[in-house]
Amino acid sequence: MSGGTVASLPEGLLDGGVWFRVEEAVTAAAVRRAAERLAADLGMPERRIAELSIVAAEAAGNLVKHADQGVVLIRPVRTPEQGGVEIVAIDSGPGIADVEHAIGDGHSTAGTLGIGLGAILRQAGRWDLHSVPGRGTVLAVQVWPEKTPEPSWASGLTRPLGGETVCGDAYAVRQAGDRRQVLVCDGLGHGGLAAAASNEAVRVFLKGPVTAPAATVEVLHRALGHTRGAALAVAEMDVEAGVVRYAGLGNIAGTVLLPDGTRRGMISMPGIAGHQRRQVREYDYPFPAGSVLLMHTDGVVDRWTAADYPGLLRRSPAVIAATVLRDAGTRRDDAGVLVARPS
Repeated sequence: MSGGTVASLPEGLLDGGVWFRVEEAVTAAAVRRAAERLAADLGMPERRIAELSIVAAEAAGNLVKHADQGVVLIRPVRTPEQGGVEIVAIDSGPGIADVEHAIGDGHSTAGTLGIGLGAILRQAGRWDLHSVPGRGTVLAVQVWPEKTPEPSWASGLTRPLGGETVCGDAYAVRQAGDRRQVLVCDGLGHGGLAAAASNEAVRVFLKGPVTAPAATVEVLHRALGHTRGAALAVAEMDVEAGVVRYAGLGNIAGTVLLPDGTRRGMISMPGIAGHQRRQVREYDYPFPAGSVLLMHTDGVVDRWTAADYPGLLRRSPAVIAATVLRDAGTRRDDAGVLVARPS
């Protein structure tokens, strides 16, 4: 994560976004400036940049005033027609006991006038929030230049190892007709060479045809031979059939979170994509309506349970992913989480 003044956003960080640890007012101001710069780079109109500025300033300012271990992610969100900005604010603070009251204008837990969350939500094209007293709050806000598109059925977050400026973990989402596929990739090691391997996997995945997960993993394995290599997994959700098809190489964790609160782990084969593998195998798992697909790298541990987060699995994929990253992500490695909920 980074803090301080941000004069520009390096091109290589645009899609993954930039993290800030928000503990002082000066960093909150840097968050606002970074959001404005990204919006300008995306060609957003001045009116929407001004509204985004309010969102960024309020989100970061609230972390300074009320949060413990507050962080903010600023990143682009794109459709074929336009690009917008997403701000994800995460904290491990006291949480919000009454969310409905907190989003009303004039509310401030600090006892000051304030314009509260209500101002953020009025400027947003889309927003979602989840809070648990004693565990903290996650707020995801999107601001678009024009009409807000339909919500995405999948989202994720990646966070580099402390001290690194690039992340070796990556994810990608693609859809062809009714076929919905996701990729999660963990480049071997960390730093620039790990990021290069993951970025190549994402490029090949997005450019190539939509084939069965096992066949896609084979293509990625051949494509990564000139890189350091990676652990990776591909999943395809067949909503009509009520199944998710999954194939992986290496230490990527895949889990189906079922509507009844139970969870089902998915199997990846040993190996390193690009260098060594056994036969790639594809497995089918039940995926009834209301299920959530969660995939993550080994920078995230399975030490959380959905029962501790009432209502979380009904939230947006971005908010679910941010919550898991906050509470299960390690600081000793790159971390990546992807969540898909197509229904």
